[in-house]
Amino acid sequence: MAGIRGLNGWRWIFIIEGLITVVAAIVAKFFIADWPHEAKFLTSQEKDLLCRRLNEDLGEAKMDHWNAKSARRTWRDWKVYIGTLMYFGVVITGYSTSFFTPTILQELGWMAQHAQVMSIPIYIAATIVALIVAIATDSLKHRYSFTMLGVLVATVGYILLLAQHSLNVGVRYFAVYLVTCGGYITQPVTIAWVANNMAGHYKRSVSSAVQIGLGNLGGIVASNIYLSSQAPAYPIGYGVSIACLWLCGLSCTAFLGGLWLENRKRDTGKRNDRFQLPPEELENLGDDHPNFRFSY
Repeated sequence: MAGIRGLNGWRWIFIIEGLITVVAAIVAKFFIADWPHEAKFLTSQEKDLLCRRLNEDLGEAKMDHWNAKSARRTWRDWKVYIGTLMYFGVVITGYSTSFFTPTILQELGWMAQHAQVMSIPIYIAATIVALIVAIATDSLKHRYSFTMLGVLVATVGYILLLAQHSLNVGVRYFAVYLVTCGGYITQPVTIAWVANNMAGHYKRSVSSAVQIGLGNLGGIVASNIYLSSQAPAYPIGYGVSIACLWLCGLSCTAFLGGLWLENRKRDTGKRNDRFQLPPEELENLGDDHPNFRFSY
């Protein structure tokens, strides 16, 4: 398509990929329901079953009213900020691959258009890995180990890229697969893990917005660490990326430790004083409710 409408072939690749995304989003608007009872593709019995399961999942830990007390509980919750660091650390890897992947592919002798097309298998592989991990982490009802698995896989990829002067291009291409797949393992799990441990409609909404909104500032970091003057070695880019990746790993470990300690306090009755709160406040505590238990 190079030359059509006066545009280069690589521009048409971006246009086509972008149009597919836009069209899919418009179509999805009419199929994705905001709430179970609004899902037109479910029968009445299925809607009731899903609503019942959601209520059973939260139990007494609800936050259906946004007021001064629930706002303070939300903004003072350490999990919101550790969760943001988790996401910030790994999202840099997600953005980074778009910067160094074309350079490595062009070193294989491919022109810009060919290099762009050959990046597709990398993301197909990462998508498959992400889906497998999604099924596994839900089946096992466990998150932490999967976040660290992704960190380790991507770390191996970064180490190979940092040592690329002694490696052939094929190995560097394989390293891109490791980095991308590692990021695709960890990034979605951090979002799900934080959401799992935020009970109540309002608190979960605010925490997810903060985590993703502030966490995506990692894109600013990623866009400034891959200096064209350092291509294709990118020592600063790879070094900062691996450091931030382990910021994610350490934050996930701190998150795990904090959840475990809080569960122990609740198991030993150290949060039972909250049962003495007024009924309207007790029923709006979210995950601060003493009967709520955090998942790992």
